[in-house]
Amino acid sequence: MPSLNPRDRAIQAMFDRIAGRYDVLNRVISFRWDRTWRNKAIQEVVHSRHPLILDLGAGTGDLTFTAARKLDGKGRIVGLDVSRQMLKLARSKQSGAIQGEKTYFVQGSAMFSPFKDSIFDGVMTAFVLRNVSDLSLFFAHAFRVLKNGGRFVSLEMFPPSRVWFAAFYALYFYRLVPWIGGRLAQDQAAYKYLAESVKAFHPPEKVAELLTEAGFTEVRIRRFLNGAVCLHVAEKLDLPSRAS
Repeated sequence: MPSLNPRDRAIQAMFDRIAGRYDVLNRVISFRWDRTWRNKAIQEVVHSRHPLILDLGAGTGDLTFTAARKLDGKGRIVGLDVSRQMLKLARSKQSGAIQGEKTYFVQGSAMFSPFKDSIFDGVMTAFVLRNVSDLSLFFAHAFRVLKNGGRFVSLEMFPPSRVWFAAFYALYFYRLVPWIGGRLAQDQAAYKYLAESVKAFHPPEKVAELLTEAGFTEVRIRRFLNGAVCLHVAEKLDLPSRAS
């Protein structure tokens, strides 16, 4: 794996620290809505009968295993993540997971993905974009490994779009979530980063613009929870070059 820059190394170390309590905190913080949002993403990306799907930033495997349960036949899901401890937990779940034999996990950076061009039918990612130091490079690699006609989907958190909800959200997410993270994960700094990274992140429209710049077409945004969570869906449609 290529050397990571200092910011990416810090993110890697943070997720290594909180890996053991990551799944529990996701359920608590999202009131278990995260499962519903993941299912929405999977519905957008799993279409063919025997797909090969890449999960970028797979973490402990939540999205990977949920997608694997939707597969028929010889479909496979490959999970890529930079955190060794997160992947260790994902691999520990494989034997007990339904369709766990259809999953594979690889350690590596999504910005230097170790895969050949045009081999995946779909690429998905959940709650990863805010942690990426170079989104343009991230999207370029996602585009590169997709087959023509493949689909990219991403779930991410954003500040909500409606004013009445924003005040409640700010109180909960920017103040209570770091406290909950400190109590349950014994790592308040990590969950303070989580809240601050949402506040500092691009708006959904900018993410859509970056996807378009990477070569994706038919970019759509689906908003949940008043825009606090957004699902981006994009297509790779390489148009044949016109004969001169």
